[in-house]
Amino acid sequence: MLSQTCKTAIKAVIYLSIRSEAGKKTSIKEISEKINASEHTIGKTLQTLVRHKIINSVKGPNGGFYLQDEQQNQALSNIVETIEGKEVFKECGLGLSMCSESHPCPIHFDYKVARDLIEKIFREKKVKDLRDPVNDGLAFLMD
Repeated sequence: MLSQTCKTAIKAVIYLSIRSEAGKKTSIKEISEKINASEHTIGKTLQTLVRHKIINSVKGPNGGFYLQDEQQNQALSNIVETIEGKEVFKECGLGLSMCSESHPCPIHFDYKVARDLIEKIFREKKVKDLRDPVNDGLAFLMD
């Protein structure tokens, strides 16, 4: 359901959340190393997130990327919809453009249940909710 870019964006924001909680700004290189993603992908993804005010950045020798307190409280769905588009939680499981209740694909009704549950998770979970288990060593951002 989610692209690799979107998964990378979520992991990057969680890592930024950890660093921001400690009052630190973070470089693309550091994020890349900590979540095992290419610097190129991280750079482009973070630019998109800054443009949509999901995260912040400051240029210069003491610069980097960071989150403010209100950004720590945003739903993960903000990240997902920024990267994947607003329709991500409405898409057909088989990728059909005309799939609907009245014209369903073969998995429509089963997929709708799963998709709605995933949407609920991403709308209810906040960035800070995922930061704490990672920070406490109970969850991980890379293999």
